[in-house]
Amino acid sequence: MAGATRRSALGLLLGAPLLSACAGVQQSLSQFSNPFSSSSPPAQPAGPPQQATTAGTGGVKVALILPLSAAGNAGLAAQSMRNAAEMALAEFQNPNIQLLIKDDNGSPQGAQQGAQQAVDEGAEIILGPLFAQSVPAVAQVARARGISVMAFSTDSSIAGRGVYLLSFLPESDVNRIIEYSASIGKRSVAALVPENAYGNVVEAALKAAVPRRGGRLVAFEKYGSDRATAARTVAPQLGSADALFIADDGDAVVAVADALTAAGANLRNIQMLGTGLWDNPRVYASAALQGGLYAAPDPAGFRAFSGRYRTKFGGEPVRTATLAYDAVALVAALARTQGTTRFSADVLTNPSGFAGIDGLFRFRADGTNERGLAVMKVTTGGGVAVAGSPKSFGA
Repeated sequence: MAGATRRSALGLLLGAPLLSACAGVQQSLSQFSNPFSSSSPPAQPAGPPQQATTAGTGGVKVALILPLSAAGNAGLAAQSMRNAAEMALAEFQNPNIQLLIKDDNGSPQGAQQGAQQAVDEGAEIILGPLFAQSVPAVAQVARARGISVMAFSTDSSIAGRGVYLLSFLPESDVNRIIEYSASIGKRSVAALVPENAYGNVVEAALKAAVPRRGGRLVAFEKYGSDRATAARTVAPQLGSADALFIADDGDAVVAVADALTAAGANLRNIQMLGTGLWDNPRVYASAALQGGLYAAPDPAGFRAFSGRYRTKFGGEPVRTATLAYDAVALVAALARTQGTTRFSADVLTNPSGFAGIDGLFRFRADGTNERGLAVMKVTTGGGVAVAGSPKSFGA
């Protein structure tokens, strides 16, 4: 089975041309690493649902459910993801896949209807939907037919029982950066996280990761709109810490760092740590955050993908477009190499994982995923890799 999985990973690599030095803007992961930025559709009214279409002529039918007619950025993101899915079909060598593309209109009802149509048409696996609130509706249909769902939401609470999340989960960021900081001797960690759902996810991951790597959490505070009070609480405790972890998006991280400085902290004396949300121009421009380390996918993969996407479609892909590409490339590789068990739980959760645009990834039995992430350093010119993505997963 391990050999078959390696062939699957190779198939994915063959479907994605080798990384090249394509020029491209590294778009921020902020809105995609936050589990609750894509957990519900926008409030604006959606447009009329788009007609179902197909892509590819292979014998294995795969559903792709996206909010193509949703209002605002959601609809734009969905179109970009659809483009990426079709690009994966075009770049994979003779895929035996037919995509059944369904528009869920940004609603659970639309997602359930699209899933039902797709399974009635013979879909063996469902890719999507994007919004967390639509995933249970799709899962209900899929479980009744005994098939798996590979959703794009970042809300881990909806994973499991045949629902696998192919997304950027903050747990991977936390585990990677804490593992790396421990490896360079930074084991006494202070932390500030936001008082929201994202902060809750990060808190749980952090409190597990630090002791697992032989470290200790010397200070931990959550903050709401009042960052100054939390900063004043943590600043005096930094003398017993050698690393300071702040998990928030670019604007908020800068504001927290400024609040700590105002509270008397000298951030140059401590190793700053963060998540993929730090991939943000505001962070790179902040004097207080220079030299800070954060975990994120190696940007070379997205740059190369963006170059090919731009050539094919004449525009920039959204950051989540790689998820749709990897999902389609993965099912194409599994259809080629795994026979009738191609989309079974044993195949999808193989510990060797798969190679995608953003590096290695693997699904856990609980439906969440683990990614092989790089460690990036904050500089005024952007993020610079100090530790590359792993080439294989440990046990």
